[in-house]
Amino acid sequence: MNADIAVRSLGAAKVEARIGELTRVLLDCVEGGASVSFMRPLERSAADAFWRGVAAAVARGERTLIVAEDEGVIVGTVQLITDMPPNQPHRADVAKLLVHRRTRGSGVGRRLMEALHETARLQGRTLLVLDTASATAERLYERLGWQRAGVVPDYALLPDGGLCATTFFYKRIA
Repeated sequence: MNADIAVRSLGAAKVEARIGELTRVLLDCVEGGASVSFMRPLERSAADAFWRGVAAAVARGERTLIVAEDEGVIVGTVQLITDMPPNQPHRADVAKLLVHRRTRGSGVGRRLMEALHETARLQGRTLLVLDTASATAERLYERLGWQRAGVVPDYALLPDGGLCATTFFYKRIA
């Protein structure tokens, strides 16, 4: 991994300004077969619209977007969703851990998740929950101390249309 990798959160205005880079990462992940809620072919306009929605949620304080940058270019993202019901102010959901294929295996995912854990802690969250397509990032989450809650077969579609199981994880944050 390049020593210039920087991990930080982006405010709503920065998300808007960098939609092109964010879209590039999302398109690469979907094209690479990642089950991240989108089907192939993913149109650039749909990906841009997704990120505009993220920017709006960041502006409302409903989520935090954390990015990894290699020499100033976004190569990965993860989101902390904090818009929870009144009886769940202590928890947050983790969504869309996306790492561009050219930087996978270099520690970007780990660094994004470690930053997310710290962000959640600073926001007073004590429980995090996520789901992932089974047999994809499971090993990363387990290495980071996440606990497997269970697997649901045929939960979602892969970008090419095939069904895949989804594994649910949780992690307590001190």
